[in-house]
Amino acid sequence: MNKDIIGRKKEQESLIRFIQSDESEFIAIYGRRRVGKTFLVRKLLGEQLAFYVTGMDNVTMQDQLLNFTLELRKFSGKEIPVPENWLYAFEALSQYLESLPSGKKIIFMDELPWMDTPKSNFISALEHFWNSWASARSDIKLIVCGSATSWMIDKLINNRGGLHNRLTHRMPIEPFTLQECKQYFDAKGFCYSNREIAECYMVMGGVPFYLKQMQKGLSVAQNIDHLFFEIGCALDGEFDNLYRALFKYSENYIRIVEALSSKGKGLTRQEIIQQTKLANNGGLTTMLKELESCGFIRQYEPFAKQKKDTLFQLTDFFTLFHFRFIQKNRYRDEHFWTSSLGSGIHRAWSGYAFEMLCLSHIAQIKKALGISGVQSLTSSWRSTSSDEGAQIDLVIDRKDQTVNLCEMKYAQKEFVIDKKYDETLRHKITAFQEETQTRKSLQLTFVTTYGVKQNAYSGHVQKEILLEDLFE
Repeated sequence: MNKDIIGRKKEQESLIRFIQSDESEFIAIYGRRRVGKTFLVRKLLGEQLAFYVTGMDNVTMQDQLLNFTLELRKFSGKEIPVPENWLYAFEALSQYLESLPSGKKIIFMDELPWMDTPKSNFISALEHFWNSWASARSDIKLIVCGSATSWMIDKLINNRGGLHNRLTHRMPIEPFTLQECKQYFDAKGFCYSNREIAECYMVMGGVPFYLKQMQKGLSVAQNIDHLFFEIGCALDGEFDNLYRALFKYSENYIRIVEALSSKGKGLTRQEIIQQTKLANNGGLTTMLKELESCGFIRQYEPFAKQKKDTLFQLTDFFTLFHFRFIQKNRYRDEHFWTSSLGSGIHRAWSGYAFEMLCLSHIAQIKKALGISGVQSLTSSWRSTSSDEGAQIDLVIDRKDQTVNLCEMKYAQKEFVIDKKYDETLRHKITAFQEETQTRKSLQLTFVTTYGVKQNAYSGHVQKEILLEDLFE
């Protein structure tokens, strides 16, 4: 374990185990841009790498081959000619590796999707390298990495050709959890409270690269203005760069996530088509699948509904923040965030973002409820017959004949249930029982920042989850 790596304990343990095995290993590491994939491998294995190359964005096959050869010259110390195709390039790599002393030979090929230029036959050459040479040995550790998650899944993990079932391990790298964000800020000397860390998470998610841009000594609000709204800010243009780096026709993907950003509970496929004007065909299916595989959206079936009622929901914090704030800063106000605090736009955003925060920490919610070992399905629910449009933010449908009906409320202090809201809650529960016809026990559960204030109407709340529980 490397003490310089914050979090990623499970990932470090897995990588070390793969490297120490007595067989050749083909490991695919993938995850969204800026999530820390390259940092993890280089920090943990840097000095052990026998060869390391990073693909180049938007260049020709000849430039990729030149880049590959220059790196091979550095590691081998030999004047290797630039090959005319990828078959020769991998042959040169295998010859270099064969010349090395006995021991584990770790190869790290980063941003692999960029190397697969049109008509380059890159995948075929990689297949040949692994199938005809590397897999027959016991000392080759091939680690490939890429931010274009959809490419990694389609071309490697779900490959139907020569690489079918050839991967020995797949490692998705997820954004930090709240706990890992706290570990990061503590290690860097930031004195942020859990609520401040949560608000930071609600803006940019647990993406290490974004956290790294924050300056010690500035408040969270000051940092957000500094990173996103000041003229020439560090993350200016990040949204467009993020989507362009991942998707070939990024404008269509952006239309989808923009539509989803307007509806917290999500949209059906038909509603997406109506809002985006995109064609209802296989192309849309592919885009939705790729957005999901990259962690920007999720699809789920509402409680007690059929597959045709599947909803697509935005889950990427930075994308939501972009549409709710960055895009609305028409006058280039350098203090747009701090001036928006407490406003209607901030309250609407914080309610939606807090729900996303909870949904990204379901494991922590289940732990706090004491049901980590109980099988469960999570969804939301919306009444189809009630005139008042009753809906429940999060439904945890448990195998032990219990359903947690969760209300998620972001507040600056204890959340107060008044008479009017108590009536709303009663109506929701009644409508849920009548429409779903469930016979399971129902538990009204509140997930809040500081808990529910005890009063005449709080007695119906059977379970409480606090913000600090999400940091476990």
